[in-house]
Amino acid sequence: MERIVKAAAIQFNITLGEIDRNLDKAADALLRVNAENAQLAVLPEMWSGGYAYRKLPELAAQTPRVLDKVCEWSKNLQMVIVGSLPEAADGHIYNTAFVVDGGEIIGRYRKMHLFSVMREDDFLGAGDSCLVVPTSVGRVGVAICYDLRFPELFRKLGLEGAEILCLPAEWPVPRQLHWRTLLRARAIENQLFVAAANCCGRQGKIDFFGMSLLIAPRGELLAEGGGTATELVAEFDFAEMDSYRKQIPVYKERRGDVYGNLD
Repeated sequence: MERIVKAAAIQFNITLGEIDRNLDKAADALLRVNAENAQLAVLPEMWSGGYAYRKLPELAAQTPRVLDKVCEWSKNLQMVIVGSLPEAADGHIYNTAFVVDGGEIIGRYRKMHLFSVMREDDFLGAGDSCLVVPTSVGRVGVAICYDLRFPELFRKLGLEGAEILCLPAEWPVPRQLHWRTLLRARAIENQLFVAAANCCGRQGKIDFFGMSLLIAPRGELLAEGGGTATELVAEFDFAEMDSYRKQIPVYKERRGDVYGNLD
């Protein structure tokens, strides 16, 4: 049966610590990709307020309100929406990616690899579980930004049945080459679609380059953003993924008995 999903990656300059301004940016972008019939949209990492470390408790306290808006958008636009937000729980603040489908939160993933170079581990708690969740657009696996440098996580998501990998990020200048190379590698080696949304512009003293990407399982770049606010939309053709997996059966032929099953 033919299965094609229209996916979108949304990038914008996150206004540090200003939730309502970022809500307006996200809402406008979602309306634009909805006009192109997008069924899945990925927003950047910590898109409601950025890494305003000193304001994280205040920003996290507003996340339930933000999620109410995301659920409203998802229901009204009939769209799966993925993006990460600060979440207060268990005495910690987590960088949590929420998967919203049909107006309901159906999954959440807490970033497990914290970027010590940017002192994330001083302000955030680390998650300790993976997420693959069935949605109206297929089985979605989720990772966040720095997670991209840990291929074991992505293989585990693939083994757990992920078909689309959604990755919100705040990936800064000057590591564009790593971003592009690692995202394509994760798509190719795990034979799945990737929708990666990076922010752009400047937050504090840090510059972000955008370059959001929509990638096919064979590594083809279906759409790539530049350095300014934009939305990407492309078709994910599941028949192409199925064909690739039959041609090169890496899941069947991997040697988990030697180097670990990860399942």
